Amino acid sequence: MPRSFELSRRNLIKSAAAASLIATRGGAGVAAKPKSALVAFADREIAKVASTKSVPAPEVAYVTDPGLGAQSYRIDGSGTTRFTITAGDAQGAMYGGLDVAEALGQGEEWLARLGDGRPRKPHIEQRGIKFNIPLDLRTPSYSDGSTSARANIPEVWSREFWAEYFDEMARDRYNVLSLWSMHPFPSMVKVPEFPDVALNDVWRSLEPLGPTPLPYRGQDAVPPKNLANHEVVRKLTIDQKIHFWRDVMQMAADRGIAIYIFTWNLFVYGTDGKYGIDDKMSNPTTTAYTRASVRELVKTYPLLAGIGITAGENLPADTPGITQEQWLWSTYGEGVRDALKDDPRRRVHLIHRFHETKGDEIQRNWGRYPGYPKTFTYSYKYSVAHMYSSNNPPFIAEVYPYLNGDLKTWLTVRNDDIYSFRWGDPDFAREYILNMPDQAKLVGFYMGPDGFCWGRDYLDKAHPSGEARPLVMQKQWYSFALWGRLSFDPALSNAHFQALLAAKYPGADAPALFAASSAASRIIPQVTRAFWKDIDLLWYPEACAYGPAQSGQGAAFYTVADFMRGAAMPGAGILSVRRWRDRLTKAQSMGALTPLDCAHALMGDSAIALDHVGRLRNEAKGRGDRELISTLDDYEALAHLGIYYAEKIMGACDLALFDSSGRQAFKSSAINHLSAAVGAWSRYAAVRDGQYVSNFFNRIGLVDITALTASAKADVAIASNWTPGSLPFDPAAPETRWESVLPNIGGDRNRGSNS
Repeated sequence: MPRSFELSRRNLIKSAAAASLIATRGGAGVAAKPKSALVAFADREIAKVASTKSVPAPEVAYVTDPGLGAQSYRIDGSGTTRFTITAGDAQGAMYGGLDVAEALGQGEEWLARLGDGRPRKPHIEQRGIKFNIPLDLRTPSYSDGSTSARANIPEVWSREFWAEYFDEMARDRYNVLSLWSMHPFPSMVKVPEFPDVALNDVWRSLEPLGPTPLPYRGQDAVPPKNLANHEVVRKLTIDQKIHFWRDVMQMAADRGIAIYIFTWNLFVYGTDGKYGIDDKMSNPTTTAYTRASVRELVKTYPLLAGIGITAGENLPADTPGITQEQWLWSTYGEGVRDALKDDPRRRVHLIHRFHETKGDEIQRNWGRYPGYPKTFTYSYKYSVAHMYSSNNPPFIAEVYPYLNGDLKTWLTVRNDDIYSFRWGDPDFAREYILNMPDQAKLVGFYMGPDGFCWGRDYLDKAHPSGEARPLVMQKQWYSFALWGRLSFDPALSNAHFQALLAAKYPGADAPALFAASSAASRIIPQVTRAFWKDIDLLWYPEACAYGPAQSGQGAAFYTVADFMRGAAMPGAGILSVRRWRDRLTKAQSMGALTPLDCAHALMGDSAIALDHVGRLRNEAKGRGDRELISTLDDYEALAHLGIYYAEKIMGACDLALFDSSGRQAFKSSAINHLSAAVGAWSRYAAVRDGQYVSNFFNRIGLVDITALTASAKADVAIASNWTPGSLPFDPAAPETRWESVLPNIGGDRNRGSNS
């Protein structure tokens, strides 16, 4: 771990560490010291599993050895009743204790293998969650124009919510929570120079969402009609809010979790124009206000690990007399420096997103940041908006020239692919993690969506009345376990995760469930590699949809014509439909996977998933296992979606050949495939909408899968009326914008289907 991040971690958990870590080995024996909050949590987990399983809890002794390194540990023991966890710090001790709790839940055979003395060290040091936080109607995040965010506004002001959240994060080995907001300051701090800006209470709009999404760059995110029609969901003074967030950060520290707050710029939501504040970077009052707000954020929250900033979405590059980076330095840079004048030993890490700016301009302005370069890092959207695509995305090459032993990057791992469904393919997750940049360039990652709120899950139709809704992290527990655990230790085997499934669903056929999950979970990555749109606004694979550009209600649907004209993911080693047709008609070597290869892979994975789901569902119904049945419904839905996309891709290929040849046989085959696609979409809609409600998403709009069946049917009419010669193609022209940004990546220039 870099020294700066070790210092941050020590600062983060200083109150826990003050009680000392665990037991410390001395020259003449072991001297007991009070346990930290982290180790106490692990002990409670062991006791809870023992109680649930009605088995005795093993005795666990904790010993420190700083030489192991931060977060690291080893477990020694013979048998199943007594273990010694030797750890480099409290966090490593906690993880060792959580291993004991997990093994206890698996049974004596698992426990007997635990005490092997093997050192466990984090593969990726910082493993985080990206959470667009819906603080208040008046201080929104980018997700706030959505059903999920609006429902979660009261939740993020609940102590119980965060207690559950941090417990789940620790169990899965996440140690960073990044909270993203356009302008959080009025909901979180008091600024002495601008006292009337601080907001009391928590508001939520009662105005219906839609019919179109709010502007995707964040302007007009708080329409006057939404302010006029609101409810107060929490009565809190600003002082109570500050107390609340200090408590939240302490809870995080007690699980070894660092909190960062990220902003987009320049937004001033919640200020209501007071004191002459506006969103113009040329306004000296706005600059002074933002600088003072940053200062107070740092001073108010001693456990805040750092701040993340964006040179967009509302910082005009053509503002006379000042650049974006100059403004960011004069507000965030100077604000942090102001805060640290009274506490010069404190380190506040600054994460500068590599978004709507350039590395040279960043470096020209940020060399004076306190602790630079050890406290200054970049952040890059590793898979743009689609982590469920290639497990080796090529885009990071854009930032490589600016990375070295001093300046490193975080990876923003965006999941705007899967909102509804459970996911679980350890092979994909493991390879994705292993393909991340090496530790000489990488700080860590945080994953999460922009188009959906990862709070409590409000999608489920059949939620029992009176029960608290589960966290998204609890519903999609297997996915979060895979990403968190494998980023700590990618050597964990598939057998390990199959055993977790067996423990979660006692009596189920675990190998069949593992196979069904893996096959169903390969479907969306395969589709998005074959049909690529980089940002979430342009591609929501659960609905074959994108955000409407103009007025009108609901998501816009990609037609078979769009699939014919579309591009494959750059660097994925897949040909687009038109490039495939071009090489086929010229009798050239394909040199890459074809769209038909992708369609056949989708068919195969869908068949595997459906075969296992059919048998598993009968068993689950017999036991009345509601959660397992819901999980199987997810896998079935994904399988039908896979068949839909396979038939659509095959239809697009045939129609492209009809376009170039005029042969009616190709047209008839295209119509047959697209008719089969309609049947698959209908089955998909029945399963998906039988389980989940329609949702309004802040970038896509209203998504009603059943209603989109009419759009799927329209593809048949498009094929029936297609005029040959309507699909031109220039094989020398770039197919996506990425070919100009990174000229060495092409749709067919990299390795195979998992690349």
